Parts: sequence; C-alpha cells; structure tokens
Amino acid sequence: MTEKKKVVVGMSGGVDSSVAAYLLKEQGYDVIGVTMQIWQEEDREAVEAKGGCCGFSAVEDARRVAERLDIPYYVMNFKREFKEKVMDYFVEEYLRGRTPNPCIACNRYVKWESLLRRSLEIGADYIATGHYARIDRLPNGRYAVRNSVTAAKDQTYALYNLTQEQLSRTLMPVGEYTKEQIRKIAEDLGLPVAHKPDSQDICFVPDGDYAAFLEREAPERVPGTGDFVDPSGKVLGRHRGISHYTVGQRRGLGIAAGHRIFVSRICPDTNQVVLGREEDLLTRKVTCHGVSYMSVERLREPGRVLAKIRYNHPGAMCTVEDTGDGTARCLFEEPVRAAAPGQAVVFYDGEYVLGGGIID
Repeated sequence: MTEKKKVVVGMSGGVDSSVAAYLLKEQGYDVIGVTMQIWQEEDREAVEAKGGCCGFSAVEDARRVAERLDIPYYVMNFKREFKEKVMDYFVEEYLRGRTPNPCIACNRYVKWESLLRRSLEIGADYIATGHYARIDRLPNGRYAVRNSVTAAKDQTYALYNLTQEQLSRTLMPVGEYTKEQIRKIAEDLGLPVAHKPDSQDICFVPDGDYAAFLEREAPERVPGTGDFVDPSGKVLGRHRGISHYTVGQRRGLGIAAGHRIFVSRICPDTNQVVLGREEDLLTRKVTCHGVSYMSVERLREPGRVLAKIRYNHPGAMCTVEDTGDGTARCLFEEPVRAAAPGQAVVFYDGEYVLGGGIID
C-alpha cells in the first residue's frame, strides 16, 4: 500500500485555510494543521486586542476546525522570525520614506521559508495554505503561481517572490474555487468559521495607525515634524512626520491649495513631504530592485507583460527589461498612478507570475 503524502496546512483560524485542510484530506493526504504563533506579547488581553489572524481566538478557531476534521493540530512558535523579517522590515522601510508590504515579507520568510523548513523536519512532504492562487509546473520545468479562478479574490501578487523549492513543496487547493464556494463547503461541513469575516488589516497594526506603531517600536528614530513643499521646493506648511504619509495620499494633509493635492514624494533625508497635483503622480517608467523571476530563470530580452504596482491594482501593460544585478525597468504603455517606492511591481505572462521586484 502506498504511504500517504504528509502535508502541513497553515491554519489561520479563517474559512479559507480551514477548507484547504478539508480538501486535502478528501484528496487523500495525511493532513496536519498548524497555526503559527507570531504575536510578540505574552499577555492574552494584549494579544486579543490586536486580533487578526494572530490572536488566541485564531488558535481556538483553528483547533475547533481541526477537531471537526479529525486531524492533528499544533501551534508552532515563529515569534523571532516574524519580528526580524516582517516587523523590523516594516519599521525600517517607513523610516526610509517608503511604503512596505509586510504580507509579502511574511509569505516569503515566515509562512514559507520558516514553516516549510520546520515541516520538512517533522517528515512532511508539502505545506499548504488557503491562498486564492494555483501552482503549476510549466513545460520549461519551472513552477509558477497561476491566477485563481476568481479575479475578485486573487492573491498571486503577494506570492511573486517564492522560490522554486518552495513552490515545488506547496499545495494551494483553494485557488480552484470562488469565495462563495469555499464558504458553502464550510457551511455544509458545519465548520464554526464558515461565516467568519476576512481579516483586512495588517495583523500587528490592526487599528491602521502606522505612525503610532513606529513610535512604539523605534521612538528615538522616528522623525518629527517637517515641511510640506511643492515640486519647486516652496514651503506650503508643516507635516506631522513622514511616517504619517504615503505616495498618492490626499486625505489628512491639512493644506488648502485651491486645488486637489496629493503626496507625490517623501524625502527622509530632508524630512520633507512633496505635494503635487494628480498629474505629478503619473509615470510611465518604473524601476525596481530585488527582482525575483518565477516562470522563467531570467529575462533574457525585453518582454511585454501585464504589471501590477500594488495589490488592488488591475494591472497595466508594459515592457519589462532586465537591467542586471537584480534590477529591472518597466516602461508602461499608459501612465500609471502613484507607483510607491517600497511596494512590489509584479509581472504577469498571461495567467502566470513571471516575477517581480520592489519599486525604487
């Protein structure tokens, strides 16, 4: 008799990862449920106040689902990895006047690198998540993330920098379903999380107050007030600190200019925030570093691709060119708005992720 393949499912206590565990068990895998402990506090009330996919209620929900599915369940401690690879990165990027994407860092270095390593150590063949995405092996032998069947929930953007080894060891069964279908499966199974709302916020900043988080984490390094300036350098007023702003922001500026103004650039060296008009946010050229390729080993010549410059961007056609040393240049056919340094630009070749990098 062939031994069942063993898969560790990262269970956040939400409906997607819960149904992923069920689907894999139905497919004949030996399923183990794991919740990653990433919260830094030990006090239960402090952790619950932050909630999200990281609180004690998430553990309790995941444990109840595991009992209902009759699969073993464990909590693994990833506090150190999460602090170093996600929270510290988040702080450093904001202090540099950039707009980080902590979910991408968490996926790459915690949910995959750390969880996969530990899962292999306990004899697992694969890890699995509840992401709305699919993984295929292409004719060239490489693995690539493929769009989910539902554009409304597609999560491929945040997975662009997974390695070939990680992809070869990953299962994503939810990518074949719509959100409505996933909730219906959970409902039919009587899972307690069938109608649990999706988590929307960054788990360690659930109130969305990034500036307050930075002041708690690095109080001696957070820059104070400075000047709002126009593109010519003319002082328009005072800002509250660069960590309160991101490129493209319009609300909360407190400046009366007689026309709509937006944050067009953040300058940590001078502690200035540049305000401009809508047209100042538009660009056809985007450069990026830290480029990671997925569906190809490397880009040998310029190619026409669809590129997304943030998670909820519908994508725009551009020509991407590898410029060496992990960098690339994208020339968009039509101007894109608010390409924020620190965010990812992700390239798609049809339904597949070609690669991506961090916007400069």
